Order: sequence, then C-alpha cells, then structure tokens
Amino acid sequence: MAIGVESGLTSSRLHPCPQPPEMLQLPNFFLVGAPKAGTTSLYHYLDQHPDIYMSAIKEPCFFADEIRPENCDPDLQRHIARETRGLRSFLSGPMIPKRFGGIITTWEDYLRLFSNAAGERALGEASVCYLWSAAAPQRIAARIPDAKILVMLRNPVERAFSQYLQGLGNGAIRWSFREHIQRNVNHHSQQLCTHYPFLEFGLYSEQIDRYLDRFGRNVWVGFHEDFEDRPAEILQHIFRFLEVDPAFCSARPRRDQEAQVPRFPAVARLKHSGLWQAAAGIAPSGLRPMIRRALVRQPGKTHMDAADRQLLIDYYRDDIRKLAGILGRNLDSWLQQK
Repeated sequence: MAIGVESGLTSSRLHPCPQPPEMLQLPNFFLVGAPKAGTTSLYHYLDQHPDIYMSAIKEPCFFADEIRPENCDPDLQRHIARETRGLRSFLSGPMIPKRFGGIITTWEDYLRLFSNAAGERALGEASVCYLWSAAAPQRIAARIPDAKILVMLRNPVERAFSQYLQGLGNGAIRWSFREHIQRNVNHHSQQLCTHYPFLEFGLYSEQIDRYLDRFGRNVWVGFHEDFEDRPAEILQHIFRFLEVDPAFCSARPRRDQEAQVPRFPAVARLKHSGLWQAAAGIAPSGLRPMIRRALVRQPGKTHMDAADRQLLIDYYRDDIRKLAGILGRNLDSWLQQK
C-alpha cells in the first residue's frame, strides 16, 4: 500500500477525433473518492500531465451498480432525466470540452470516454462514489485487475458539512444542518436521494479495506489537508505512483466557484428545478452580478454549530480509530473541536 499525504471541465489538451473501436483503450487507474475531498482539483491537475489522459466525463459512476436512475427517488430521477438528452449529445460528439457528470450504464458508452486518448501512458477515471460503493471494487477488478487506485480522504465531519453547503448552494437542501443529519439517520431504505448517502460517505475504514483486499499495494491513500498545504509535493507522489514523469509541474487549476446559498426559498426552488441557468442566460450580462448578489450569498457566513460538530465526531469516532490503525496515521485531529 502506498500512503500519501492530499470544477464543467475543460481539458488542457485537444485530441483528434475519437478512435475507431479496434483502437479503444481501458483506464489503468481510478480516482475513487472521497466526495468533497479535493477530487475535482486533482482531476484537473492530472489532466494537465502530458502522459495522463482523464476520461471525457468526470463522475461516470459506471462501476457503481448502486448509482442508477432506478435506485433514485422521484426528485433525483427527474434531475437525471433532464440531463439525459445532453449526455447523449455529448457522447455522440467530439467530447470536447470535457463534461462534469453523466451516469454511464453501458460498456460501449464507457469505452467512448477514452476514445480521445492519444498514446498517454496513464488513462484515468474519477468517480467519487466508487469509494462508498460496495460493488465498485469487485467490478473494477473483474475488468481491470491490475488497476491503480487513488484515494483522497478528508476529515469526515468537514466533508459532511461541505456536502451540506453544496446542497444549500444548488437548492437541493432548504433546512438546517442538524435536520439534514437527522434525515440521513432516519432514512432506512437504499433509495438514493438528497440526504442519502450522506454520513455514509465518511465511513472510510471498511471502504478502504475493500480496495486494499482487491488491489493491495496498488492503492495510494492521501489526505485533503496535505494536498491543500503542499499540492506540488503530493502531485509528485501521485505521478511516481502512476509511473509518469514526476518533474512535470501542473498549473494550479481554476478553483471551483464557491457554493452560493440562496437568500430566499423561491431562489432555492428555481436552482433545484434547473431553471436558474436558463434565467441567467436571458438576463442582461451587465446586470447579472448585481442580480446574483441580491439573490444568493457566500456560505462563509454559514458555520457548523459546535454541538453538531460534536455529534458527528462521536458518530465517526470508532471508524476514525479503525482507519488510523489501517493506515498507520495519527488522526486525532479529526476528533477535536475546532
């Protein structure tokens, strides 16, 4: 095991037209998670390397059987249905620029995600649900048994709050953090929805074990806080792990725009319905910044309550200790109040 110390998408390189079927290639490494742990930034960094090709879609979720439209609640199914036409159009075109998100369910479509590869040494795919998915490690191993696995972990308490803020920003969540936690705890089915999976994404010990059992030393584990503090150093570790030139210096990618929280319930409904982007497109460009400031705010003013933090520290305590034993890393900082 290698243990390290770690957003629409546009490739830094333009590729020729998709290759014919006989030239299709398979990925040889996977960025499997965790959600909200810097994986989108890492995807951008990796995609700049001349010896690395990242899949045309980030988050295709192909190997996670759990992530399928029929497993979603009606609200999420409607969202997926709205995206389907755009996804089909993307897959039938040149796939430039690259796309964030689009559930891929057939092997033929999955292979197309790498059809623009042009001789790169490392071909990668990034779906953060794979770490949580019980099915993904086995399904990846069945197709690509020698695959290398990249994992980026983040304090699960901070990870959960970041996911909550994202939900506030896109209008999917319109309630308090504590209520969101309780909705997750009270969700007793396997149906995917806004509040499930949520806390489950941060139960890392069993998730890491599944990959170590199947891929052994082909698993690299890094940490979000290390990646934030020393990105160049961590990238060198990853490049060596992937057996590409470690001296390559990736430019710092554009940071994802910070999630913005709707000021009014009606704005949240507009964003969640998918009409927000349409409305933005018809608003006069000069007025858009002023309209945005009036309708949304930065989430920096939204802080995690100390009681909520302690609730999650207690929830994750045993799992964090198990993970520390597996990785041989002191994770006591994850068990402390800020």
